[in-house]
Amino acid sequence: MSWTTLFAQAEEDTSGSVDVDDVFGRTEGPIEVWIEQQFGDGPLVRLIATSIDVIAQVALVLLVGLVLLWLARRGIRKAVARAKDPDAPRGNRLRRRVGLVAHAPTVTSVRRVQRADALGALATSIVSVVIWTIVVVTILGVFGINVGPLVAGAGVIGIAIGFGAQDLVKDFLSGVFMLLEDQYGVGDIIDAGEAAGVVEGVTLRSTRIRDVTGTLWHIPNGEIRRIGNMSQEWARALLDIGVGYGTDVDVASQVILRVATAMANEEDYQDIFLDEPEIWGVENLGTDSVDIRLVIKTQPGQQYAIARELRRRIKRAFDTAEVEIPFPQRTVWLRTEQPVALGGADAPPFDHPVPDEPTIQRAVESSRRGDTGAPSGFDELLPDEPQPGPAREGSDDAGSGAEGETRG
Repeated sequence: MSWTTLFAQAEEDTSGSVDVDDVFGRTEGPIEVWIEQQFGDGPLVRLIATSIDVIAQVALVLLVGLVLLWLARRGIRKAVARAKDPDAPRGNRLRRRVGLVAHAPTVTSVRRVQRADALGALATSIVSVVIWTIVVVTILGVFGINVGPLVAGAGVIGIAIGFGAQDLVKDFLSGVFMLLEDQYGVGDIIDAGEAAGVVEGVTLRSTRIRDVTGTLWHIPNGEIRRIGNMSQEWARALLDIGVGYGTDVDVASQVILRVATAMANEEDYQDIFLDEPEIWGVENLGTDSVDIRLVIKTQPGQQYAIARELRRRIKRAFDTAEVEIPFPQRTVWLRTEQPVALGGADAPPFDHPVPDEPTIQRAVESSRRGDTGAPSGFDELLPDEPQPGPAREGSDDAGSGAEGETRG
């Protein structure tokens, strides 16, 4: 019913037959009662008093809603600020805000700031929706509209949407918990099962991962069952370096460790190395080699570049120190009627040279010279005469008519 109709009915029936409260479907408010006491109980007065009372109540509800929203947002901003810098006292944060205290952000603090901002924006959106929903329902009640069926209908619709969009709800909740637990962020290198690579984007519904081949994977958060983050806080370069079985393991370990330590002390790399390199010992006695494990704690995401550069330097150092890099080896048994000595009785014994301390030092220096090619004076480091190698299968001295049997 329009306001024009209400005024017309009030003017036509001065006997009070038009009940404004029945029109609005509401009870009298305090403002309406006060106006009627001051100006009488006529239909027009009641209509004006009712209108003023309704407008006042709506304005009051809006004002309370705005105040609650402001208080909620202020509390969220304080919580976000505390989450960004939980260790700093309140005074330091205030001085840093006005520029009186220098603060250099670290990788961890940047990740914390990003996560706090995302959760703060989400909390602000949820609080705004809840408060404005309550305000709208309250205003409808002021006008005398029965909100019970509306609330019940909204509940039924919400349940139907929840059943129909279970995957969407699951993705959303997974994204929220991912942010709360700081499982990964943009720029991290992760293994999500279906794809592994660099995270290029994260939303509450999905995650975008760029793998090493350049493929961009879009994975719903609800489909991610486990996450392996390879670049959070710190990383570790792990190298299993194989040497021949005839090599002195202690000497080879010393060469590897000294090459890695020299690299860690260089100006270009000392900020990337978070700790001194460590030799953990012999990791495996393989078919063709003895594997020595070297571990290095590095900045997140830098472990791969460090490992590649170390392999290059260790290869150059091994060449200089004459440490054998293994190749596939087999033990060969020759069965003949007469004893046979491969190479003859005058063949030199099979032996590996052991480098001395000056040779090891030259090997460490050689590993740092240039990115490619042989270092200056590299030829002088090589021995004048080639070292005797192992006897080869199929030697002419093995005798004719020998029956070969190979055992790997």
